[in-house]
Amino acid sequence: MTTEPGDITGGAGDPAYQPDQAYQPYRPPVSILWWLRRRTYLFFALRELSCLAVAWSVLYLMLLVRAVGEGGGAYEQFLVWAGMPWVVVLNVVAFAFLVLHAITWFNLTPAATVVRLRGQRVRPAVIAGSAYAGWVVVSALVAWIVLRP
Repeated sequence: MTTEPGDITGGAGDPAYQPDQAYQPYRPPVSILWWLRRRTYLFFALRELSCLAVAWSVLYLMLLVRAVGEGGGAYEQFLVWAGMPWVVVLNVVAFAFLVLHAITWFNLTPAATVVRLRGQRVRPAVIAGSAYAGWVVVSALVAWIVLRP
């Protein structure tokens, strides 16, 4: 392969080509706290972190179901454990993360879902609003079932 003056080939015909040197792309240093620079980055990081709250809630409910299944004594022990201050604080923090997770999920729904009605695309606000309305209805139903005398 011959190269003309001014020809930039970057290959074996280039006199600067050295196959024994590994290509090292430039990667600028990134702070470990990059997610604190912008509010959108912070919410992204918190949303990703909220998966731990989801996992804790699933584990907590599984422990509750196991305690109920084992009988009154195990259930009483579970209630004592669940009433410990650190468990209560953990559940309050988990609840806050679950609310954040749900809100960010509902706000992302219009970007992930295209709904057409009579050939017209449904506005994103209507899709997100429907998700919120469903959340309110299901929450009210659960509250009614749990809190009724």
